[in-house]
Amino acid sequence: MWRGARSSLNPMSDRPVLRYTVQLRRQHAHLFDVELELDDPDPQGQEFWLPVWIPGSYLVREFAKHVVAIEARCGGRPLALTKVTKNRWRAAACRGPLTLRWSVHAHDASVRTAYLDASRAFFNPPCLLLAVHGREHDAHQLRIEPPAPAPHWQVATTLAAADVDARGFGSYRAGSYDALADHPVLIGDLLRVPLRAHGTPHELVFDQAARLQLDRKLLRDDIKRVCEATIALFEPRRRRAPFARYAFLTMPSAAGGYGGLEHADSTALICADADLPHPRDGARSAGYRRLLGLCSHEYFHAWNVKRIRPAALNPPDLERENPTGLLWLFEGFTSYYDDLLLRRAGLIDDAQYLQTLARTVDAVLGAPGRQVQTLREASYDAWIKYYRPDANSANATVSYYTQGALFALTLDLTLRRRSAATLDDVMRTLWRRHGAAGSAGVTEDELPALLREVSGLDLRRLFARHVDGCAELPLRRLLAAFGVSWRHGEADALASLGLKLDDAQGWPLVRQVLSESWAQRAGLAPGDLLIAIDGERASVDALRRRHARARAGDVWRVHLMRDARLLELAAPLAAPAPGPVQLELAPRAGAAALRRRRAWLDGTPSTETTKETR
Repeated sequence: MWRGARSSLNPMSDRPVLRYTVQLRRQHAHLFDVELELDDPDPQGQEFWLPVWIPGSYLVREFAKHVVAIEARCGGRPLALTKVTKNRWRAAACRGPLTLRWSVHAHDASVRTAYLDASRAFFNPPCLLLAVHGREHDAHQLRIEPPAPAPHWQVATTLAAADVDARGFGSYRAGSYDALADHPVLIGDLLRVPLRAHGTPHELVFDQAARLQLDRKLLRDDIKRVCEATIALFEPRRRRAPFARYAFLTMPSAAGGYGGLEHADSTALICADADLPHPRDGARSAGYRRLLGLCSHEYFHAWNVKRIRPAALNPPDLERENPTGLLWLFEGFTSYYDDLLLRRAGLIDDAQYLQTLARTVDAVLGAPGRQVQTLREASYDAWIKYYRPDANSANATVSYYTQGALFALTLDLTLRRRSAATLDDVMRTLWRRHGAAGSAGVTEDELPALLREVSGLDLRRLFARHVDGCAELPLRRLLAAFGVSWRHGEADALASLGLKLDDAQGWPLVRQVLSESWAQRAGLAPGDLLIAIDGERASVDALRRRHARARAGDVWRVHLMRDARLLELAAPLAAPAPGPVQLELAPRAGAAALRRRRAWLDGTPSTETTKETR
């Protein structure tokens, strides 16, 4: 929150604003207390509703389940309030003013919902603030009251301030419920690091400031470079951000953590303490580079999904699922650009970028589900599959994040190899057509025609094979044309056996069995406790040692516990699976490949001047 900022929203409705008050007094009970004042309720009986999901996290989370008490009063007297659906309440008829009071239990330390204890407060409005039916497009006021026992706490949000004190407590305004819902709020002992990116104010905010030792200059400089590289990608001439200000609301965790949720002019982040740069580090650690990638990902979303929207989510219906087959475009393409923009900003080198790309390739190749579920199906089924993984998910699903990122890479390299266009040109066209100018949103089958418009290439067959089909992406061949070598490292024993294991007090517990693997042929199942392999006590080390000495065709006998019974299973070993992919700069790349690689990694126009027909 920039102190003293005032609303620059469109003129408000002449109708009385809806006035919310949030209190933080019951920190130890993890309860937010909320009050809503409405001067002129529906005379037939006012209805209220709470969203069931939050944009950016495609799962019905049933926020109403956290409402633990609710009551209504009219003119100071109790008013009957009836729950009419799982997330809706109706008050009896009254002339007003109507006051609604409720409490919400908040103990989810994630970026999606709400959290309150003596160390901090955080909330997304959709899980805390009931909407007033029929008044969603009216002006909304949110008042946040300071907790008495926390004199050092401050408020951070990009909501427009109406009347706030030096710590940010007081009143904020939004032009509609949707606008209010898109502004998370972080409250606590905050460390603020301001910066400007191409002239636009940005702020890094960290809670629990007293225990943090941060290299503020490095953070400021690195995030500035990420933001400016992203702004320049979408607006190479004007270098103008689509928002008046932006905030990275970050909640470090000593226990570890990683995640983010995008908003139109802010993002909520969780990271591990160890991933933050310490003044004595001397270099960017792998954990810090991962955090920079997360910031890059969520920042890119300010364009791609918050403003360039799928038609199915424009606007989102917060009371039910909003399926779209385009999450591979909005999450997958964002996942492609997050680390690539770190490279273009000079925060990682070529080798480090290829290492992160190789990890994405391994994640996809290690999931047999890529041969079963298409990218479009994965996007559409996010509501029932991606956010509800089970022991068979790797065999039945593909990630629209990782597979979508590799499809974006395939498109970018194909465009650069066969035309004078790039995927950057495609993203800028999407931005001009659907973001900067506003539109009804990107339709489900729009992209192939747009690609042809931008590049002159007919890539419908590519989409048929890799978005609506399960064909393997031609990445090895494409990367070779850009001077990148592809090889496999030493095979991993557990990957070759098709096993993913957890530790159960020193014993291997089967978490996942991959399709067409030795483990599946032997009959192993998730939940099995491995006891012995050919009479030797089972352990991860024993599995790896035996696998290194084994030959294809050797029969392994396994003793295990399942459902409190001792079982013996057996199956012959197959040839070892390929090891992890290693991508490297090809030492003998030709001059043309080197030019293509430099243009790709630097984000400059394609070096190709002729279009190939293959």
